[in-house]
Amino acid sequence: MKELEIYIDGASKGNPGPSSVGVVVCQGGQTIKNISSYIGNATNNIAEYTALIYGLQEGLMLKAESIKVNTDSELLYRQIKKIYKIKSPNIAGLYNQALHLMSAFKSVSINHVTREKNKGADKLANKAVKEALKKR
Repeated sequence: MKELEIYIDGASKGNPGPSSVGVVVCQGGQTIKNISSYIGNATNNIAEYTALIYGLQEGLMLKAESIKVNTDSELLYRQIKKIYKIKSPNIAGLYNQALHLMSAFKSVSINHVTREKNKGADKLANKAVKEALKKR
């Protein structure tokens, strides 16, 4: 069974403001793909959910059967785990999209990690937003 571990992070300069996502895809403890993408103006929560969606889509493209998601966003983690309700209609659409993508895997686990353990995704997200701001 092909298992992947993904680290996700969203960055927003201003809230809302210029935003981006960072995703680190690992297999067997090795990084196999880095994603650093500017997503335009968004809130930090939208950036976090967009990073999750990018990571899940990448998992599908790599034909993973099992996926372990690591996020330092307590809000995203608690909403996906159904501990917190979703009040924002903007987040509800992304949440539903994420659940739909998750249903394609045999197993999905989502873990809340410290910022310290999510440095790779954080760097990628910040890099994309900085590069986009430079181009303006």
